[in-house]
Amino acid sequence: MPEPKDDEARPDEDLRDHLHQMESKVKKLRDTRGNHNESGKRFADQRNAIQTQYKEHREKVDLAVAEVKAIRAEQNLHKERRNAIQAQIRDLIGQTKAQRGDAGEKKSATFEFNKLASEVDNMEKIYETRGGMSAKKEKETMEKIKYMRRRMKELEPEVAKLQMIKVDLSNRDEAIATLKAEADLAHKQFIECLERAKGMSKGIDELFGHRDFLKAEGDRFHKEFVACKEKADEVHQKIVEMMKEVNEARDKLKMARVERESWITDHNASVSAEMKTGAEDSKVADSMVDHLLNQGSLSFGGTMSGDRAGLSAKKSNSKKKAGMRRVDMSASRTRK
Repeated sequence: MPEPKDDEARPDEDLRDHLHQMESKVKKLRDTRGNHNESGKRFADQRNAIQTQYKEHREKVDLAVAEVKAIRAEQNLHKERRNAIQAQIRDLIGQTKAQRGDAGEKKSATFEFNKLASEVDNMEKIYETRGGMSAKKEKETMEKIKYMRRRMKELEPEVAKLQMIKVDLSNRDEAIATLKAEADLAHKQFIECLERAKGMSKGIDELFGHRDFLKAEGDRFHKEFVACKEKADEVHQKIVEMMKEVNEARDKLKMARVERESWITDHNASVSAEMKTGAEDSKVADSMVDHLLNQGSLSFGGTMSGDRAGLSAKKSNSKKKAGMRRVDMSASRTRK
């Protein structure tokens, strides 16, 4: 089989070299893409670990904040109670001044509630203990007590909200002293809550600081993960583009190989056809048979009349030749 010439083999070699170069580049790009994906996976694992810590730490922060809120709420209650008791004290002092001639000052709900309660108690005692009241007087007294109780019912929500101290207004000095003691106690409780909240502020600040740190670290790792994925996607796009060229080169090499194999097959078939004898070539054999059949000298399984004559002539000729050889041999012996 003839070897391909250099000018025929060279294009395939160039294409094969170019294909190997591109495949090497694709392999490097795939390695680079794999490195980016591995880096992204590490950053994702670190981000997930940080986010887990952040969730656990946030629970601690939420508990601490809830505790501080509860302290602040208690502190505000003590503050409101203290302020309300102090307002009640001012009302009692104002009532005393009003009796001395300073009138027109508005009274608080707590003062009104306590005043009504004292008046209702006194009127009920008078109604129960004093006899001889006329029917008209009894009716007026009962109507007045009912009115006062309705008014007290209206004031109860505000009084209950501030947990007012019920005092006997019949002795204002003692009531004022009692209210001052309650106000001092409420103020003391307010200060205690304030100190407790301040004591927790440092720990709260540290918890918030660590929470912010974890959040920043989680965001940083997430950004690194996103950057690695973007780089991997860019490399992947280059691989896709290069694989188009690689596949085109492979198709060209495949087509060239198929063409060479077809050429070799045709060449071998031509050589084989040229080297065949007539007996091996079915076309030649068929042609000879057709020719003999047309001449009428071909027989199958027997002999013709002409063949017998031919055989007799051949036998007589062979006898004549044998006799001549014998005569020649006897003559030669006589000469000797």
